[in-house]
Amino acid sequence: MAGKTIITCAVTGNLTTREQHPGLPATPEEIAGACLEAAEAGAAIAHIHVRDPVTAKPSMEISLYEKVVALIREKNTELILNLTTGPGGRFVPSDDDPAVAGPGTTIRPPEKRVEHIARIKPEICTLDFNTMNSGAQVVINTPRNVRIMAEIISDSGVKPELELFDTGDIVMASDFLKAGHLAGPAMCSLVTGVKYGLPSTPDAMAVASRMLPLDAQWTGFGIGRWAFPMLVQSWLLGGHVRIGMEDTVYIGKGQLTAGNAELTARAKDLIEKLGGEIAGPGEARRLLGIKD
Repeated sequence: MAGKTIITCAVTGNLTTREQHPGLPATPEEIAGACLEAAEAGAAIAHIHVRDPVTAKPSMEISLYEKVVALIREKNTELILNLTTGPGGRFVPSDDDPAVAGPGTTIRPPEKRVEHIARIKPEICTLDFNTMNSGAQVVINTPRNVRIMAEIISDSGVKPELELFDTGDIVMASDFLKAGHLAGPAMCSLVTGVKYGLPSTPDAMAVASRMLPLDAQWTGFGIGRWAFPMLVQSWLLGGHVRIGMEDTVYIGKGQLTAGNAELTARAKDLIEKLGGEIAGPGEARRLLGIKD
């Protein structure tokens, strides 16, 4: 890859559970601590979801986002913060009537899904373009709702990271850019390994990366056992990289990771051994067009 490589650490995510890894960050203190440790290990960006501090289940509470951000900023003002807007788009049809939402549905108005972005104004937030099956559930991001979210994100002065799970998502994002719903150059994330989306293969990532706007800054990643192979594949194709306990809880085959810092350090080591250089937060800001 020409130029330096940005490492994003996705520290906890929405789907990873404490059953999969007992050390999964869940409280604001744990999540903030994981972000700070990842930054020390080489991450320029921390991608943040929040969890209920008692149950460790996913949460959309704005106060939890505010606390995590405040705890990070008390100790590190350089790390780029990327808050998720993914929660609030899941639909589970009831057994009796598939037109009626059943247990597990999280569908929220688009304004609610970005309410924390308008209030906190992080440097980056995600913007999901996928409508797809996800296990027995469906993730729904209609063009109307994505457009509303994009407008609020833009009005807040926040840079959206376009989350792309399949080739149709890339086409939709390209249409948004052409129509002026999004300002370029785009920051994109190619998500592989989610069943019924892009598979974690070199061919799939290569095809997807070639479909992106030529001026886009992009990151590719895989989940589960493909997290590190697809991290390297992204770098080989000219992309940035992402790792973290949202994507994998293993540092090696059958070996649970000690945490996000260890995963980040491994990513940094792999890229440097391949001849790459890692971008610090200031360099990442310049690459992504984010003001200091």
